[in-house]
Amino acid sequence: MTTTRVEGGQVLLPDGSVERADLLVGTETGEIVSVGDPEEVAAVEETLDASGGLVIPGLVNAHGHAAMTLLRGYADDKPLDAWLQEDVWPIEGAMTPEEIRAGTDLALVEMIRTGTTAFCDMYFHEEAVAAAVAESGLRARLAHGVVSVGKSEDGAWADLEESVEIADRLDGRAGGRITTAIAPHSLTTVGEEYLREAVSRARDLGVPLHFHANETGDEVDPIVEERGMRPLEYADDLGMLGPGDFLAHGVHVDRTEIELLAERGTAVVHCPASNMKLASGMAPVQELLDAGVSVGLGTDGAASNNDLDLFGEMRDAAMLGKLAAEDASAVPAEAVVRTATEGSAEALGIGSGRIEAGEPADLAVLDLDAAHLTPAHDLVSHLAYAARGSDVRHTVCDGRVLMRDREVLTLDERAVIDRANERAAALVERAT
Repeated sequence: MTTTRVEGGQVLLPDGSVERADLLVGTETGEIVSVGDPEEVAAVEETLDASGGLVIPGLVNAHGHAAMTLLRGYADDKPLDAWLQEDVWPIEGAMTPEEIRAGTDLALVEMIRTGTTAFCDMYFHEEAVAAAVAESGLRARLAHGVVSVGKSEDGAWADLEESVEIADRLDGRAGGRITTAIAPHSLTTVGEEYLREAVSRARDLGVPLHFHANETGDEVDPIVEERGMRPLEYADDLGMLGPGDFLAHGVHVDRTEIELLAERGTAVVHCPASNMKLASGMAPVQELLDAGVSVGLGTDGAASNNDLDLFGEMRDAAMLGKLAAEDASAVPAEAVVRTATEGSAEALGIGSGRIEAGEPADLAVLDLDAAHLTPAHDLVSHLAYAARGSDVRHTVCDGRVLMRDREVLTLDERAVIDRANERAAALVERAT
């Protein structure tokens, strides 16, 4: 078995402790072979220097729209509905598979550079996204987003069929690093008949449902007024809440909905930066955690964030969680780090997010020798409140080194940036 030794660093263990240890990684199996004292970990030909650093589980971005990197800074400082209808949806309608690939490649470079090893993408032209993922070496759960509003009946059914077909065809690609989902966009942008069919087809395929829910008050009020029930009660009546299913945002959930999520085993992906930028509100993250709901962390798209750095997202989640709870002890450092690692992995059902023997070898190594990480009283605190994506030295996914000493190895970073600039300029010129 070919192995790589990650040596000389401290390691974040599943119980939240940090210990000096070396790791042995199976480059063929993609698993962590052992974690232990340096003397106990066998010497191998290939090594990855973690000296002076902290080895952490690869971060998992559990909700986003990767190719929206092409729209970074395109339309800012507007409310969600106006932003979507006036700016985002019109230009998205003009995007080609080539532009989706260019934007996705840019997102993957950004994620690799900032220690993210897995992500979820809800977008379109997912075949192009899958090709980018396969080349990059990352893990992903991919889903074609379905919208029925503003479409003919035939168009809406065709959109749903595409989501089902993509989920079936792409699942298991890239040696199993790609998994899929069926993704009705939200409870207010997809009609009930399409939602019911999405549930039926997802259960037949054995893939999860992923959808936006309770992001703003404008998503909640129409359902309450029309149906006399909360949005997640409506979703539950449709069979959309089950183990393995996961929803994005969950900002405006009440106690009944929180208990329902916990009972059904449905995860929530918190997107604090996007929620703040679009003034969507403050998700009750501590209440969700206290109720036993699995909470992951996501950036949403770069058009509403405007970056894909999960370290910044952790800090935002901790700070916003304290404000929402009016309690400085809410959403503490260890909990927020877990949302970006094991919590997000659980939401996506990918079995990552932990450093221990037998787990997927998805890792990031952070340099600790920086002014903003000094002194090292509490490294878990530093991960939540002080670390930056630029501190990442190495990124490993499935046992393969994707970035070594800050050089991305699987994608040509300069070519990706140049191509994204060209495609974004052409897209805006064509669509406006």
